[in-house]
Amino acid sequence: MPIADILVLLDGSPAAMPRAAAAAAFAARHGAHLVGLRCSNPLSRVMLYADPTAGYFIAEMLDKLRREAAIAAAAQEAAFRAITDAAGIAAEWRLVEGGALDHIAVHARYADLVVLGQPDPADKTPTVDALIVEALFNAGRPLLVVPHGAQPTVIGRHALIGWNASREATRAVHDALPILERAEAVTVYSANPKLGVTGLGDLPGADIARHLARHGVTVEVRQSASDDLTGGELLLNEAANIGADLIVIGGYGHSRWREMVLGGVTRTLIRQMTVPVFMSH
Repeated sequence: MPIADILVLLDGSPAAMPRAAAAAAFAARHGAHLVGLRCSNPLSRVMLYADPTAGYFIAEMLDKLRREAAIAAAAQEAAFRAITDAAGIAAEWRLVEGGALDHIAVHARYADLVVLGQPDPADKTPTVDALIVEALFNAGRPLLVVPHGAQPTVIGRHALIGWNASREATRAVHDALPILERAEAVTVYSANPKLGVTGLGDLPGADIARHLARHGVTVEVRQSASDDLTGGELLLNEAANIGADLIVIGGYGHSRWREMVLGGVTRTLIRQMTVPVFMSH
């Protein structure tokens, strides 16, 4: 099934419009419709100063912040439409009031792919991955995460698949088929593979490579192991070595009390990515 409907989440950060440009270029490559989603949450700023005895003051402040948010959103909409017009694609602007965490999963369910930005690498707060976690585990759609502030003009010419034969990796490969079928090169790569009949066999990646070949995808199979590097670090090194412009992985997570957190490989890729990462759960 082709990628026909793409959602890109935009915010007020400097990284938003480079992300929109990357999403527009990707949409043009696939002949897809692009939706720009901006979530405006002026109430969150009011709550910082909320005093239950100052109702009139809070209402006045909220009105002021809503006006400011509307002006900022209008400027971003104009920039978004300029980008999509230049890319020659069909596009839609969507503005909702509320936090992105509250809205991203619902809006994502009506798209084939969701484009998000890498969290700011300088942000060391524990909740830095919260938006990706919410979209990955609750939207039911694949994600394309673009490096912070980057504006890649081509995504998917050479795709690197991080393969471990898991359910999540299988889901990611099949969600990415429209990209893989258009790619000029696809590499299936197993990092620190477990060999033998209880693992990935004697040639890790051979089975999925044969399956992809039946879809018309030409695949090279590679593997490597290291006592010093994690699977995520090996994947990033391999991407650099072969000149990949996209990494395809299964998105992993585990429960910590009542919240989901990213697994080790997924977290490494998200925080240290040098090229866009396509992931599914």
